[in-house]
Amino acid sequence: MSRLGSHPGEADPQGGRLGKLLSPAPRRACVDHVIAKYGVSQRLACRVLGQHRSTQRKVPKEPEDEAALTADIIDLATQYGRYGYRRITALLREAGWLVNTKRVERIWRREGLKVPQKQPKKGRLWLNDGSCIRLRPDYPNHVWSYDFVEDRTHDGRKFRMLNVIDEFTRECLAIRVSRKLKAVDVIDVLSDLFILRGVPGHMRSDNGAEFVAKAVREWITAVGAKTAYIEPGSPWENGYCESFNSKLRDELLKGEIFYTLEEAKVVIEGWRRHYNTARPHSSLGYRPPAPEVVVHTSTLAPRPTLN
Repeated sequence: MSRLGSHPGEADPQGGRLGKLLSPAPRRACVDHVIAKYGVSQRLACRVLGQHRSTQRKVPKEPEDEAALTADIIDLATQYGRYGYRRITALLREAGWLVNTKRVERIWRREGLKVPQKQPKKGRLWLNDGSCIRLRPDYPNHVWSYDFVEDRTHDGRKFRMLNVIDEFTRECLAIRVSRKLKAVDVIDVLSDLFILRGVPGHMRSDNGAEFVAKAVREWITAVGAKTAYIEPGSPWENGYCESFNSKLRDELLKGEIFYTLEEAKVVIEGWRRHYNTARPHSSLGYRPPAPEVVVHTSTLAPRPTLN
């Protein structure tokens, strides 16, 4: 009695086979293996394994630019270790490559490049009274959100970052870095931004002491903006800023050792500019939030090719 999985196109439940051979290349390799091991003819091996002889005889041609494209993909994957192949594709197109996502994915998997882990699932942004979640950004300067992130320098001393985000454009408007940040520092950062960018309609934040301080609330109201505080203990309600904070940690803070506060300021500001002007953002169709008007020179040689 024949057992399940005896057909060459079926997986073996006992674990004897790896499953279906769907693409021509694995089938071609399998035919060659059968010919070498059992000494059968190519005609017989192709018939048993379901491979057309013309496909078996066809020598696959590698595109002329394959090596150069592979080198650029590896270079970008090394430089931006937490980017997946979709963001790498967007960066390649910015550098001048005419390449589709499927080709980049094929090279990505062939080279054994690891796709970054997915972000943990988050709950829906619902409030009991619907006051904060229904405030959706509709245009630039409609809703800004701000929050604190902490890290340490090499000597173990803490420093804080105040991140300010435009929720509609996803642009990071500012990152203030200091050992201590109080309510007066929040007002100082916002006043500079209000002068440069104009006064937003709403400021969204959690209920941290620096944000709910009387001086901050009165100052924001005095300049014509409104506050939108999230429910206590519900960071997901400040989703835009929390998402940015996770990217800041994942792509920069977890991979850097800051020996001084000044070094941290310089490196973090450089990353903020890269985030705004060059980093592909998935929610914006893999475009950066605020691309520079001037075309910047890429470190990769522009080599336009056809797919």
